Amino acid sequence: MKKKILVIAVHPDDEVLGCGGTIFKHRSQGDDVKVLFISGGNKDQKSYILEVTSILDVSYENLDLPDMYLADKSLNEIIPMIAKCINEYKPEVLYIPNRSDVHSDHRAIFEAMIPFSKSFRYPFIKEIYMCEVHSETDLALPLIENTFQPNCFVDISAYWEMKKKAMLVYESELLEYPLTRSMSSIEAKNRYKGSLVSVEYAEAFQILKKVM
Repeated sequence: MKKKILVIAVHPDDEVLGCGGTIFKHRSQGDDVKVLFISGGNKDQKSYILEVTSILDVSYENLDLPDMYLADKSLNEIIPMIAKCINEYKPEVLYIPNRSDVHSDHRAIFEAMIPFSKSFRYPFIKEIYMCEVHSETDLALPLIENTFQPNCFVDISAYWEMKKKAMLVYESELLEYPLTRSMSSIEAKNRYKGSLVSVEYAEAFQILKKVM
């Protein structure tokens, strides 16, 4: 049965890094996918959005908030903007930032997403997943409360090359190996996560809500 999926990307490239292969898998299954960009990112990232969303075959909305100030903005400003998109689109599934990513704007947007877990206000939202984003989730301070504990793995073996193609559009955001945001490290992480569930490539998520 066709589902409506909403991916919350704090910056352009988070959608590919965190769940690019999963997006392709959703689209292959006939699901409708929309990406909500909270920040338009820098000049290069903004210029890539149209090309990347075309490759992903998704619709998108860009709030274009200045990323440098997201952590300083009141949630009372941010939440209504996100709520407008959610109430209009009515997704069944949300992919959101991890609660303890290293950058404060990711953590701020996670906090802004908490109200949408309330079933009495958003009964149409049945599933919520936290994403693992390279050079964000993996660089969180090594405290037990910051540990990313995946309990859901999506086999993206058939979609790895398409994820790579989409990520290469964000060429200005990629770094040289051995840094974590290198293409080599991104592939290594998806291969390792795949090996945990005996597939070639996988993306890992932490389930926050699942109504069956």
